Amino acid sequence: MFLESAKKSGCIEVICGSMFSGKTEELIRRLKRAKFANQKVEIFKPKIDVRYSEEEVVSHDSNAIRSTPVDSPGSIFLYSSDVDVVGIDEAQFFDESIVEVCQQLADSGVRVIVAGLDMDYLGKPFGPVPMLMAVAEYVTKVHAICVRCGDLANHSHRLLKSDKLVMLGEKETYEPVCRHCFNKLRKKTTE
Repeated sequence: MFLESAKKSGCIEVICGSMFSGKTEELIRRLKRAKFANQKVEIFKPKIDVRYSEEEVVSHDSNAIRSTPVDSPGSIFLYSSDVDVVGIDEAQFFDESIVEVCQQLADSGVRVIVAGLDMDYLGKPFGPVPMLMAVAEYVTKVHAICVRCGDLANHSHRLLKSDKLVMLGEKETYEPVCRHCFNKLRKKTTE
């Protein structure tokens, strides 16, 4: 009788939430644990995200891990052969093809860990992240603390006036707020 070889089981994990909620921190933590377990790990981020570093994924707390910046989700395939784990940061900046890329990687036995904003500054679903949440085996929603009232924050309030959907920024551009404070602020800007 032949023994069947152990089949690698892939999956998709999504870490989502507002700005300053610890998404990237959690992504880095999971990837470092995989490396510690001697798994082969590759990390990717959108080339447009150069806020802290051109070639590292960096959290707001300055934790960092080496990454490969890519222009498009399809490029991830070029760097992810023979890997156990793929990490992807700032998924909201990719187009919808990121969903198919993650599905194909998971189908081939890769553990895919994706972090990104689930809502834009208007409180609407952001880019491909909601679709990734739908196809993921595991979804972790992390929260910041509302800078206005101290409750749990799940919205990213933009402090600068701009209609651009994608606007890279930090604490001078965005603040985390709860639903109540977000609705008050939105009402104020529409009056």
